[in-house]
Amino acid sequence: MNIHFPADAPAYRDANLTVVFAALVDGERIPCAISVEALEDHFGVESCDSSGWIRAFDAARPKIEAVAREHLSISQGAPVLLKSGHFPPGAA
Repeated sequence: MNIHFPADAPAYRDANLTVVFAALVDGERIPCAISVEALEDHFGVESCDSSGWIRAFDAARPKIEAVAREHLSISQGAPVLLKSGHFPPGAA
């Protein structure tokens, strides 16, 4: 399974309090997201608003994508929603 993360800008979705990003799994675009709670719990959000969550995502993108890659592999390419419990306790 070939998993790649395009450099597209992430987007905040207020409907479900997530930051969304995409993965390409064997060339197919798969939606991925991380909850703002996970960003606040683990990635040093400086302001609890969309710009703060996006900045935290951008700063931690390699770590977030690594966890998303693991879950995409396990799920055979199903969409991923990362929550606080997907990351080790404490700030990254």
